[in-house]
Amino acid sequence: METVGVSAGALTGDFLAVLRARNLLFPEGKGTAPGAAAVPMPEATTVLSFHYRDGVIVAGDRRATMGHTVIHDRADKVIEIDRSTVMAIAGAPAIAYEIARVLQHSFEYYRRSQLQPLSVDAKVRMVGKLLKENLAMTLQGVGVVVPILALVDPLGKGGPKIFFYDALGAQFEAVDFAVSGSGSPAARAVLQYLNRWSGSPPAERGEEEAIALSLQLLDVAAESDTATGGIDRRTRIYPQVKLVRRSGVKSIPEEQLGRLLPTT
Repeated sequence: METVGVSAGALTGDFLAVLRARNLLFPEGKGTAPGAAAVPMPEATTVLSFHYRDGVIVAGDRRATMGHTVIHDRADKVIEIDRSTVMAIAGAPAIAYEIARVLQHSFEYYRRSQLQPLSVDAKVRMVGKLLKENLAMTLQGVGVVVPILALVDPLGKGGPKIFFYDALGAQFEAVDFAVSGSGSPAARAVLQYLNRWSGSPPAERGEEEAIALSLQLLDVAAESDTATGGIDRRTRIYPQVKLVRRSGVKSIPEEQLGRLLPTT
């Protein structure tokens, strides 16, 4: 079969490779057209979520970076959308925060106008729709957002669920856990080991054990990824941790995080 003049991306079905071969995609990490000056963009990193015995835990570090520069060490990456929904963000904060605000207003408007909350399926699809609408910024590499969504039906239909997305808006339900951000490979490796070989998977752990584990996972991520913020007891910089249970969302205060943080 003649393939002269056909790019490798076209043969493999890789759409981004086709754009890159034809010089239609901005250079990765630059966010600018060829020959133009680079535009630095703030980025937020590692977030994770996993099932524990009584629900779902969502946690994220607090560091926001711009290239190799730390621009903020108290960024909010675990956002309560409503009383039964939490979104954890990894990627460009400006886009992610705008998506969160749209979701907050949309969910509340529907609840007040229809006198009932949105269904779980509708919430999950709305996040995917907003990510698809961000496609232009994603392809330019200046506005990539890869969130995790944890939620429970406020009417009590089923337990808490975890969904994760790719940058183009495709959605997937996580059976055990989901991680996102530059420090996610280290956290994912630990979670995979715990689920398969430890004899004590996170889904069987109680609330305080799960909170302590989330802190350990983010600390492991920070050790291997400079863009992930660690834990600083002196300045009281702790990760954000929220629980999604049948009764709704619960935020864990810093005092409890400090008490549960392992000393070794």
